[in-house]
Amino acid sequence: MMALLPACAARQAGIELIQAEQKGEMKNKTTITIVYDNNHYDNRLTTAWGFSCVVKAPQKIILFDTGGDGTILLHNMAKLGIDPKEIDVVVLSHVHGDHVDSLTRFLKSNSNVTIYMPTSFPQELKNEARITGAKLKEVDMAIELFDRAFTTGELDSGIKEQSLVLKSPNGLVVITGCAHPGIANIAEKAKEITGDEIYLMVWGFHLSGASPSQVKYIVERLLELEVEKVAPCHCSGEMARRLFSEYFGDNYIDCGVGKQIVID
Repeated sequence: MMALLPACAARQAGIELIQAEQKGEMKNKTTITIVYDNNHYDNRLTTAWGFSCVVKAPQKIILFDTGGDGTILLHNMAKLGIDPKEIDVVVLSHVHGDHVDSLTRFLKSNSNVTIYMPTSFPQELKNEARITGAKLKEVDMAIELFDRAFTTGELDSGIKEQSLVLKSPNGLVVITGCAHPGIANIAEKAKEITGDEIYLMVWGFHLSGASPSQVKYIVERLLELEVEKVAPCHCSGEMARRLFSEYFGDNYIDCGVGKQIVID
């Protein structure tokens, strides 16, 4: 006859089984966590002008942009329980300091990464990255970075910028730094590259200086492109965030530093 476990041991075994199942479930999900932003969300964290997020996908863990202050970046990552050494890939959107100035500080914590950097970046920054031992890959055209992860390539409207596009069972997840080439243009490019519909567009929409009529035009354009959900922050502007919330309703995601979005 099989011996019965004591009640406390059975309870502990049950807890461990649930935790194992939860870990197994999370392996099949993608989580995106904002680790640097000028909008408040998690009071434990420091806000500052700039942007960075960590994408934990089943294939790789990605640091998208680095923010402008390395001390703040690493502080926020530590508070969120994110180890810099877990990062496999760094994707930089555009050359502005509030998105790339923490790169050197981050690489002191982990240089065992592949960096996807726009070709237009200054040679000095490329050399600094190479000196640390990191692998540097320059990006100009749209390509698949690894399984189910793409870059739009450098899109140009005066400031060259790339966005990250992830394929999910729900549709595309498009991550932007500042969307200088235009958020609607980026959405169109993402659909063109993959042929898929967009489930979620997140982060900098570059609308903080736009008029209400300009923002409404962009909102309506994204709705025409059948973008399902939006999560604007960083340079999107409060007025734009309010209008996106009105138009998208329950499909609007409020966010700031520390916000985590989980995608099946």
